[in-house]
Amino acid sequence: MSPFNKKLALWLAAGFVLVLLFSLFSRTRVQVREISYTEFIAQVEKGLVSGVVIKDQEIFGTDVNGLTFETFVPEDAGLIKVLRSHGVSIKARPASESPWYLDILISWVPIALLIAVWVFFMRQMGGGGGKVLSIGKSKARLFSDQSEKVTFQDVAGIDEAKEELGEIIDFLKDPKKFTRLGGRIPKGVLLMGAPGTGKTLLARAIAGEADVPFFSISGSDFVEMFVGVGASRVRDLFVQGKKHAPCIIFIDEIDAVGRHRGAGLGGGHDEREQTLNQLLVEMDGFESNEGVILISATNRPDILDPALTRPGRFDRLVVVPVPDVKGREGILEVHSRETPLADDVDLAVLARGTPGLSGADLENMVNEAALLAARSDKDRLEMADFEEAKDKALMGTARKSMVISDDEKRNTAYHEAGHTLVVKKLPGTDPIHKVTIIPRGRAMGLTQQLPMDEKHTYPKKYLLNNLAVLMGGRAAEELVLNETTTGAGNDLERATETARKMVCEWGMSDKLGPLAFGQKKEQIFLGREFGQHRDYSEETAVLIDEEVTRLVSDAYERARKIVQHNMGALHALAQALLERETLAQSDIDAIIAGDAPASQP
Repeated sequence: MSPFNKKLALWLAAGFVLVLLFSLFSRTRVQVREISYTEFIAQVEKGLVSGVVIKDQEIFGTDVNGLTFETFVPEDAGLIKVLRSHGVSIKARPASESPWYLDILISWVPIALLIAVWVFFMRQMGGGGGKVLSIGKSKARLFSDQSEKVTFQDVAGIDEAKEELGEIIDFLKDPKKFTRLGGRIPKGVLLMGAPGTGKTLLARAIAGEADVPFFSISGSDFVEMFVGVGASRVRDLFVQGKKHAPCIIFIDEIDAVGRHRGAGLGGGHDEREQTLNQLLVEMDGFESNEGVILISATNRPDILDPALTRPGRFDRLVVVPVPDVKGREGILEVHSRETPLADDVDLAVLARGTPGLSGADLENMVNEAALLAARSDKDRLEMADFEEAKDKALMGTARKSMVISDDEKRNTAYHEAGHTLVVKKLPGTDPIHKVTIIPRGRAMGLTQQLPMDEKHTYPKKYLLNNLAVLMGGRAAEELVLNETTTGAGNDLERATETARKMVCEWGMSDKLGPLAFGQKKEQIFLGREFGQHRDYSEETAVLIDEEVTRLVSDAYERARKIVQHNMGALHALAQALLERETLAQSDIDAIIAGDAPASQP
């Protein structure tokens, strides 16, 4: 029980006792004389009784001198007649009359209820967070005794960020190690990265490793409808932090209050800017050796106010990147730690087949695989479960109930066979992992490539080959079916986008040279890119369109020649897809090499 509740209970108990004592002593205490029934009748006949109160077989009477007496009545049917004949005032009461303490409750309970209601509303106005008078209190939650602490063993794929934050943990464990030489620990650490990369998890791991109190609050928790609330909550947050020092204050999604000042639309007072100003003052005001370290996370560091990221506030900017192939393998190992795996599960292959996925995506993929295995009543997770979960994460759920005509199925088979054939015949492309004509999401089929290693920069030759691969499906449709379908719509969109980036952003056009065209225009307040600023002439725009068209057309001609010169392999692949719906890498190699017939089951 909180101290306030203890005091309230004590005062209520004391008040109840006082009311009870007051009621007891305020009751009229009179001397009641007990007489016999014979004496009572004699006094009535003498005219000495002025009035009686009859309650069942008990009579309370008053004589002419004002004295009270009490007697008990036997069965006497003529009593009332005698009393009336001598002019005695008669009153009657029921036998089940309520006791005195019930009278006290009935008279004082309404007053007690009014007092209780008054206390309740006063507490609502002045109590904990979210009340009327305490709306300026911080909403930060304190995780000082976490039942399941998160440590660096639960974080994988971001080793560089973990190493950079190791110094923070060492300081929280032994501050004198750094301050004895005159150095100071960073006051603030800003974690930057895409959604799902593990920024919040990393902050919790720091608190778990350092074994210190951990305050967690969201950037949106500061701003309310009342003016000045955000600044008040910032002040209260840092007061709480100093009381629990050494500790960590973690503000998630700080861009909610840390956006660039002066970027609002229109004039007037901006509560968010006032909150940011107070945050800037608090961060630059408390001493670093007090052991209060502020850690914040955002996926939009480009829109933060420059005063927030300067040295002395957020001294250290830590990038939490999307994991590479080695990091994805480590993340899969962490999330499958408590999951029984079959012998055929190869996490390295899964890591290679999931480029671009974040830690949250991989955790969701492992969870989907576990659900699929449980649905099939398996004791262990097999590679097939992971493959299905990976396809579901990348492309969506398989639409097995979708009704597809034989013609559409044949078109899809030749389309995917065209992609596959171009990949196999062009050197330097990513190897084929599998090809399927099972509809998933918005795609009628899929040709999935598996990179051998992680690529961070792409050479021009690699991009030209990818353009040819994208156009392989359309080329196969035209050569075999003598018509074009809408199935190549996404391929054409991706090819056009890649070609335009090669010309306008990467300077890969021989005619236009190593120049970048189109300056990005971004509204800081809105936080998104809204188009590009056209910084080139109409003549240059025509040249850009011509170069984009040339790149895509050349890629189509390359793909068409490859498909035309390998029609036998194309028909074999399409026939195999129609029969099996999904082909693995080994099946594709065997069909193209002619080692296995297309109708093999």
